[in-house]
This record gives sequence, C-alpha cells and structure tokens, in this order.
Amino acid sequence: MSRTFLYCRVSTSTQFTANQVQEVKAAGFDVQASRVIEEVISGSIAACERQGFQKLLDRMKTGDVLIVTKLDRLGRNAMDVRQTVEHLAGIGIRVHCLALGGVDLTSPAGKMTMQVLSAVAEFERDLLIERTQQGLMRAKAEGKQLGRPVAIKTTNDVQRLKQQGFIQTRVASELGIGIATVKRHWNVTATTGGKHVPRCWRVKSINAL
Repeated sequence: MSRTFLYCRVSTSTQFTANQVQEVKAAGFDVQASRVIEEVISGSIAACERQGFQKLLDRMKTGDVLIVTKLDRLGRNAMDVRQTVEHLAGIGIRVHCLALGGVDLTSPAGKMTMQVLSAVAEFERDLLIERTQQGLMRAKAEGKQLGRPVAIKTTNDVQRLKQQGFIQTRVASELGIGIATVKRHWNVTATTGGKHVPRCWRVKSINAL
C-alpha cells in the first residue's frame, strides 16, 4: 500500500516548517505526523548530503509518495533537484511538488517540466560563467591584481617563528591560526611592505620584526 511522506526544509533555526505542513494539508494530502521529515539545513547543501533526507530515503519504499512544497526543498539548484528526482524515480518513489500544481515530477509531464527547468538553469550558469570571464578580462586589462590578496603579516609571522625553529603545529598554536593556514605560508617568501625581500636579507629582516 502506498504511503505518503512529506519533506520540509528551512535554512535557519529562526524559520519554521509548520507553514509547509499546513500548506500540504490544505492541498488535500493526508500525511501522518510520523512520516513528516523536518530539517534545518542550508539549501546550498545537496540533498544527498543531508542527514534528514538520508533518513527519509531509508524509510521510504517502492510505491511511496514524497511531497515537497517547493523544488528548492529538494536541492540546491535545478540540476541537483533533477538528480534527486531521477534517483527517487529509479527506486519507484513518486514526487509531488505543490508549487507546480501538485504535479508528479516522475510522470511524463513532470519529466518535461524538469527538463525545461534544467535547460533554464544551464542557460543561467553559462551566462554567469561568461560574465565572470568578461569581468576577469576587464580587470586584467586595467592592471588589477587577481586572486586572493596576499596576507603579508601572516606570512611574516609564520616565517619568523619558522626561523626560530618552531614546528608547524607550534606555529599554529602561537599565532592562533589553523594548521592549513600555516602550511599555506610555510614556504612563502617573507615580504615587507608588499615587496619580496631578497634572500640575503630575509633572515635579518625577519629577526628584526
């Protein structure tokens, strides 16, 4: 016998899923409280990486129905949503989205809707990539420095302690920074005022800090 589940998601603890539950009930779906999975997690996290969603998958079986109020409850973008829906369809679970009129996304009409959404998402992604590349080219032509700003002070501090014989973990502890940050600055030339210090002056300059 087919069972109906509801997946509710909000991004922060200051938001509530009650509205989503009420919306589903108002649409005529009867979902038992034990089959409502509520989760507080950012929409930027893929559905397959969400603990609550994985719990949902463990409980659902072939023939069951999953309801969401909006597509973004299922994934971080159209491509992610499509992969999630295709995975659910592959194990025999139907997916209904209230924002799309309650359409079953695993049906022929639902699949067509997903294809349109995916095409739009791909178009928007291509536009973003094109604009980003144009912006980088323009910045480069104007002589602007690209990439992460150089953390001069951090480099100097790491190099100073390195010259004193400190190991990386001790440097991280002394400076109150992560070991990954220490490693990033471990073999970087120490600088003064944003300019590279010649090798012959490096130790003297560092010890003078």
